[in-house]
Amino acid sequence: MAYLRLLLVLLWSFVLAPAFWMGTMAEPALAQDLELTQDLLEDWERTAARAEEAVANARASTPAFEALRAHLATWRDTFQDAQQANARTIQTVRRQLDALGPPPAEDATESEEIAAERQVLNQRLADLEAPVKTAELAYNRADGLIQAIDKIIRDRQAEALLEFGPTPLNPAHWVRTATALRQTAEHIHGEFVVAWSNDLQQKATKEALPAVIVLAIVGSILVVRGRRWSRLIMLRVLGDDPGAGRWIAGFLLSLGSALLPLLGVLLLISAVYATGLVGLLSDRILQAVVPATFIFVFARWLAMRVFPAVEARALPLVLSEDQRQSGRRYGAALGLVAGLHFLLKQMTGHDAFSDQVIVTLLFPLLLIAALMLLRIAWLLRAHCDNTLEGNDDQNYRTRLIRVLVLVLIAVSVISPILAAVGYFKLAQFILFPTLMTLQLLAFLLVLQRVVIEVYVLITGNRDGASDSLIPILIGFAMVVLSLPLLALIWGARQTDLTELWSQMLKGFDIGGLRLSPTVFITFAIVFVIGYTATRLLQGALRNTILPKTKIDPGGQVAIVSGLGYIGIFLAAVIAITSAGIDLSSIAIVAGALSVGIGFGLQTIVSNFVSGIILLIERPISNGDWIEVGGVHGNVRNISVRSTVIETFDRSQVIVPNSDLVSGRVTNYTRGRTVGRVIVPVGVAYGTDTRKVEKILREIAEDHPMVLLSTPPAVVFQGFGADSMDFEIRAILRDVNWVLSVKSDMNHAIAKRFAEEGVEIPFAQRDVWIRNPETLPGATSVSEASLSATDVAHPIVEEMGDPDTDGDAGDK
Repeated sequence: MAYLRLLLVLLWSFVLAPAFWMGTMAEPALAQDLELTQDLLEDWERTAARAEEAVANARASTPAFEALRAHLATWRDTFQDAQQANARTIQTVRRQLDALGPPPAEDATESEEIAAERQVLNQRLADLEAPVKTAELAYNRADGLIQAIDKIIRDRQAEALLEFGPTPLNPAHWVRTATALRQTAEHIHGEFVVAWSNDLQQKATKEALPAVIVLAIVGSILVVRGRRWSRLIMLRVLGDDPGAGRWIAGFLLSLGSALLPLLGVLLLISAVYATGLVGLLSDRILQAVVPATFIFVFARWLAMRVFPAVEARALPLVLSEDQRQSGRRYGAALGLVAGLHFLLKQMTGHDAFSDQVIVTLLFPLLLIAALMLLRIAWLLRAHCDNTLEGNDDQNYRTRLIRVLVLVLIAVSVISPILAAVGYFKLAQFILFPTLMTLQLLAFLLVLQRVVIEVYVLITGNRDGASDSLIPILIGFAMVVLSLPLLALIWGARQTDLTELWSQMLKGFDIGGLRLSPTVFITFAIVFVIGYTATRLLQGALRNTILPKTKIDPGGQVAIVSGLGYIGIFLAAVIAITSAGIDLSSIAIVAGALSVGIGFGLQTIVSNFVSGIILLIERPISNGDWIEVGGVHGNVRNISVRSTVIETFDRSQVIVPNSDLVSGRVTNYTRGRTVGRVIVPVGVAYGTDTRKVEKILREIAEDHPMVLLSTPPAVVFQGFGADSMDFEIRAILRDVNWVLSVKSDMNHAIAKRFAEEGVEIPFAQRDVWIRNPETLPGATSVSEASLSATDVAHPIVEEMGDPDTDGDAGDK
């Protein structure tokens, strides 16, 4: 029956699983009040006593234990619902007791009216909680019995797997196997002969003969030609370069390569049934043919999708054409072997063949399956080698595939050895679940490709679609939905899954908080709604309301940001309360974490508080030209932790908010853009200073960016070492243009000075060489005393005392 699980892949992953999840999520958090009557409790007591006796003896069959467990699970669910009995009334009574206040101390008294009311409420609370405690005790008892039954069943499964049986290599078993097959064939033949010997049946068969012929012909045509027709139509739809829509259409048409042959087999079986000559054994075999055929055609279809002959887009695996052709053959062979294995198991199970016959009959199929699995492992290894060709870096996918290759090789080698030795059940448990797991992974790979193409069809964005967030999330969801099926493949019982699900619905406690899927989903939904509403309100303020006000852009940004923080905080609080989480418990946890936050996160907290201060006081705003820590730039974004400054070379500097609050910050454009420019100028000694002052003032007044309401000033700063120093000091309309204004003024100064004959000096130095007679070719001191302006490229070895080092250094 293990292969029937493979038939549920598509049904579970996309139909049953979502409905199951949504159905359980839709259950109310608070069940209806359930009254535990005396008859109900007596009935439970009899059931529990019988179950305890069965568990103590452990002699019942596994199906009997499964039925008993299901009955106990029903009782447990009943008692779990009964624990919510009178819940609302109990909460009301407790609130009334809280309103009365705590009981008085031993040496204190309270009024008789309050004492009497407290006594009545306490008695009523005890009466209301009595059935709840009874239900809780019964629930724990039922849960303990269920766990004991699960342990017995698991122990039996482990013993069955490790059971040492007959070896298929014993020649004596071959004779028994041949005899059993011959007897089965004779039995089937005898059923047809007996049915045909009946005159009425002969007449009915002859009357149904035209229908039988038509069904047989149509079924045979579909089995033989259906796959080829489907492939031809698919290739015609795809064309040479199909888009996403045509690719999806081709994918749907490719399903015909599996569905049409399966339909043909159904028609052939219907033709056999239409003859009326089918007996009991024939009926059992025919009923197993349909799922066995599905296993084969499904595996062949998967092999065609994973190892395609022609693929317009990227190949699922990086393999050559010959390797892909081999992969299609191996995949189809695996499906055929798995289908025959299922068919033979159904046949041998119904006819009660001996263990020796079953082992001998199934061992060749196990060997072929192991060989095909080994071939598939080699193809996966070739894919890894082709992927890494010319590149030594392995990504996580390649590493996972290499691990999978090692597992497949180990399974394909160990399983035949175990079967040959005598551990046939263990070999089957290792090999065929591995095969079905491989098919499940291949099916998920195909579905992920379909998701990507659907995403491309909707968005029109093919570049990077495989790495986009939405396809990755959908792929992750498919993997999660397939986990229950994977557990069933590897021997998990359905009751194990339902038990795990019931535990998840019940939730688990963390520090007094009960967390469950319902709590998580409620929290997520409410928070997403609050977060979305906050973003919508921010967008309305930013684009519609605030632009029509007189608030400056920095203030608008502060309002929108502050609203976002408040909205997210309120959304989180409302989501927590809506999920039923007690905020007092969270406060306890937060208090425990406050010490760690104070020491480990003090920098982050400091930046957060500084960000709030910046948004409220607004000493800087977006677009301001500021200087902080020697960095000049424009403020681009103020977040809750840091501020982004774009420098004049277009690089971005991230400054922690605490530096902006506690450090020295120069804001050049806060509130206005008016600023001053200073242009230094040097002229040669002997120049008329008043003339220079007049020229510089005219240049400053002529520039359009200079404000004349505050006339520019020309300052004679003093006498420098090489020049007389002047400065132009002017107020600009926009200080952001200070560099351009300074450049324009320097150009104008150079032009006017050249026209007026004003000399701009440059630094001059005289070099004196001590001990010139030591120089080669020097005859006198006068020949060695050279001016710096007379030597084009002097090579001077400076040798002197500290008094002459300074002059030499200037050179």
